[in-house]
Amino acid sequence: MQALFGKDRVCGVVAAETAREMIKQLRRGLRKTRTLELRLDYLANASERDAFLSWIRRRRPRAVLIGTCRRKEGGGLFAGSRDQEIAILAQASRSGCAWCDVEIETAGRLAKGELTRALAPARVMVSHHDFRRTPSNLAGIVRRLKDTGARAVKVAAQCRSVSESVRICDLPRKHRDIVAIPMGEVGLAGRVLSLRMGSALAYASVDRSTAPGQLSLEAMGNLYRAGRITRRTQVYGVIGDPIGHSLSPLLHNTAFAARKFDAVFLPFLVRDLRDFVGAMKDFGVKGLSVTIPHKESIQRFLDDCDPLAARIGAVNTVVVRGGGRLYGYNTDYVGVLRSLERRMRLAGSRVLLFGAGGAARAAAFALAQAGSIVCLCARRPERARALARAAGGQVVERADLRHEFFDAIVNCTPIGMHPNGGTPLTSAELNCRIVMDMVYRPLETELLRTAIRKGIEAISGLEMFLAQGFAQYEIWTGERAPETAMRRAVLAALKADEKSKRR
Repeated sequence: MQALFGKDRVCGVVAAETAREMIKQLRRGLRKTRTLELRLDYLANASERDAFLSWIRRRRPRAVLIGTCRRKEGGGLFAGSRDQEIAILAQASRSGCAWCDVEIETAGRLAKGELTRALAPARVMVSHHDFRRTPSNLAGIVRRLKDTGARAVKVAAQCRSVSESVRICDLPRKHRDIVAIPMGEVGLAGRVLSLRMGSALAYASVDRSTAPGQLSLEAMGNLYRAGRITRRTQVYGVIGDPIGHSLSPLLHNTAFAARKFDAVFLPFLVRDLRDFVGAMKDFGVKGLSVTIPHKESIQRFLDDCDPLAARIGAVNTVVVRGGGRLYGYNTDYVGVLRSLERRMRLAGSRVLLFGAGGAARAAAFALAQAGSIVCLCARRPERARALARAAGGQVVERADLRHEFFDAIVNCTPIGMHPNGGTPLTSAELNCRIVMDMVYRPLETELLRTAIRKGIEAISGLEMFLAQGFAQYEIWTGERAPETAMRRAVLAALKADEKSKRR
């Protein structure tokens, strides 16, 4: 199937209102792939389409071009009739497009073979898009698409769960000559993994996204190295809700590239943990990083657990062992200890943990074992009391923070995380020598800026994030993590975030 579209399985999507901008995008796309979809329905009018296709005809770019002019009925922008759509695609074919992609809403109204004749010499792909849900009868949809006489077919559907994404990605195993596209944020990882499971193409935007969950060509090519994925590529990922902020994919994909390890690390938006665990095997997942809100609940699905992680009652790292058995670890505690012990003597110190979730549990047990006096304060006092009992700590009421002093205060909540911002504690509540924020994006949170203004030493969550990530990599691979490369990549991304905010 791959030969149908040339050697590049990642297809860059070119979409703009003017011919001039389409040409610019096409040239940018050609730097990364030789397979490009031209969204002719995005062009503002017939004059812009004519100008763009005239340029294509004159220049004949060295690429496999797929012409598309999707009507509104099929989820596109073109407001014209079916006959007008076919006429535009025929023009694209004559201008040098090797393929034309026609939505089933148009193709289904034509007799078998009529579309192929109308669009010659281009080959025809017929596509089905469902922007609301994943249809139950995918096999029936594929049969209907193939009945049009198309050389290739495409199924793209909105996914509400990871198991639905698996159903879309599994289509190439059962049907030949097919492009499978899970859409939506839940389907993001599946857009990459569909290639591993046999999809002929995966789509990525050159400049602007044209479908829910569509990745950029930069991310698809450089971050996930999707064009190199094969059935042998090992799959790792981070699960959470939300997940878009996570730099774990950058951290670990950088490590895999540095070590020339055939693996990919992907973000999975997981709202239903049971659904995800049931889908892991189909995607070939070998290991997981676990973040909010699943660090405690993941334990119900594990076959075994590291004794320290079991004692902590939270898991942030999972390994898939023989027979699909899930084994849990906690590396968060490593990050907490490494971050604090460089600045202070832990034994006998008084440390306040704000929050009582999975990250706070790791910190509480680690600090208690190091000899610190652990104090807990949380928005839900009952959780703080339960954690204090388990870790041998103390509960401090929120109202008392203004009058208490600590050697260190650690924010263990997601408050302050990109893109929402905010701070969990006020300036008057920061009475300490050191403030540490487990949030690492942004690099300098509002909480840390408040601490610095008060002359308090501030520790970014980046240090904890890196330390726990290094430990995860070593658990998964049995090799030492390429720490310098991993640190450099994440720090560059965080600095780029800050630079973009200042613009």
